[in-house]
Amino acid sequence: MSLDPAQVVEQRGLRYQRHINDAIEFGDSDIQMFYKDTTVFVTGGSGFIGKQLIEKLFRACDIAKVYLLMRPKKGKTVEERLKVILEDPVFDSLRSKKPKFAERIVPVTGDVADLKLGLSDNDWNLLMQEVNVIFHVAATTRFDECLRVTTLINVRGTREALTLAQACKNLRSFVHVSSAYANANSKNLDKEVMEQFYPSPVPPDVLIGLVENVDEERIKEFEDTFIKGYPNTYTFAKAVAEEEVKRWAERVPVCIVRPAIVISSYKEPSPGWADMSCAHGASGLVLGPGTGLVHVLYIQDDIRWSFVPVDYVNNGLIAAGYETGTNPPGDVKIYSLSSARNLCSYKLVNTGVKTAGVNEPTPVAVWYMYAINTSNKLLFWLLTWLYHYIPGYLLDGVCVLLRRKPMFIKLFKKIYKMSLALSYFTTRSWIFDDRNADKLYKSLSPVDQVIFDFDTTQIDFEEYVSYWCMGLRKYIIKDGINSTEYAIKKQFWLHKLHLIVSLLYVYGIAKLLMFALSGLLYVFNLVFV
Repeated sequence: MSLDPAQVVEQRGLRYQRHINDAIEFGDSDIQMFYKDTTVFVTGGSGFIGKQLIEKLFRACDIAKVYLLMRPKKGKTVEERLKVILEDPVFDSLRSKKPKFAERIVPVTGDVADLKLGLSDNDWNLLMQEVNVIFHVAATTRFDECLRVTTLINVRGTREALTLAQACKNLRSFVHVSSAYANANSKNLDKEVMEQFYPSPVPPDVLIGLVENVDEERIKEFEDTFIKGYPNTYTFAKAVAEEEVKRWAERVPVCIVRPAIVISSYKEPSPGWADMSCAHGASGLVLGPGTGLVHVLYIQDDIRWSFVPVDYVNNGLIAAGYETGTNPPGDVKIYSLSSARNLCSYKLVNTGVKTAGVNEPTPVAVWYMYAINTSNKLLFWLLTWLYHYIPGYLLDGVCVLLRRKPMFIKLFKKIYKMSLALSYFTTRSWIFDDRNADKLYKSLSPVDQVIFDFDTTQIDFEEYVSYWCMGLRKYIIKDGINSTEYAIKKQFWLHKLHLIVSLLYVYGIAKLLMFALSGLLYVFNLVFV
């Protein structure tokens, strides 16, 4: 029985696994020996980056234990939440190789937004005695989050994690995950963003004191003025958090890793792996048109993005932790994990998505797959009305007649809001200096370069986009990456239907405009003639 075309794409990506797995099996590389029998504390381990980080640590390194900071949520205890997290397909490969790995993951109740990370005295003391390496991944990545919440999580949470790190008896390394866009502000437009500290927009203790002592409504009144020069509270808070890390340089063996735009995996643990949170970021720009839901994108045609697959990010984090733990403390090293020397153009992504739409479309697409892109805000608003809002109101009207819950306008308004939030990054390009990261990669042994590969210059983005599209089908749409032949036929007929509906739609809009113009002329004649 022949494989489905989408499954052929997946099999093509899986060919990388053998070489990596063979290298892991020896278990005696420099990085593997550094992490052997270590106890690791991870914040943000339930997120996209955090889950794959934990998976890679267990699969590639013989670590003793992972303490995972978690908070109860939606009526679930941390133990119940952990059980759900471990059901994610990201752990499938690890589960087949090390069936009992979950026994070495210990959830500790806390909240990165709280003082002392919300840890009990007993848990704080336990971590203080046992932890050797800390990966501080936790952050709110919502661009529209209020300044108070963003500060408590991204700035004060960093301070509290560093306070714990200083208290640890046998700490070897602390890895702080920042963002390449922390300093991609208005002052650095069209400039190379260097792997260095930039002046903080405000001292961390001042910002923390402000949100702790000033009423939230009052903060909202001057929030836009306060973060002036930064596109959102996320990048602003990340910039301030880096200053907080700098202050601890002499007390904690710490480094900063700045990932650029983190996207689905390239090779590990399987090509194209993603989780549902990816739909709100760069993957949403692929997912929307790929399901026939989104037809207008707020993107500049000649944009070039610094994409980094999540497995490359985590390989870089693990390598940075090793480097920090084997060098004497002192200056804080900053590593930019970007594809600065191998930027991915929107045209390449667009071509790859169109190719996937022709050869491996999803059978659950609701309409013909196409998209119009513009970097003009007014035109984007107009096209949104024509291609999303007007059809959305018509479809919601049909839903009401069928006694079903209207959903399309709510969905399209959410997509519009998300598009505006992302527009700062989808209409501008930056170059991120990555010489420290490149030097780190080149300093690794040949075996570690295979196991912990984060050399983005070797990524074939044309190939990668095919895995990206396939992965979104498998892990977010969850269509089983089968029935592709049916999906191709479906797209053929949807295209025909799209042409007919488009003609009727244009005719209807034209008639409506003519009617409105006739009415205006009639009123004009009545008033002025």
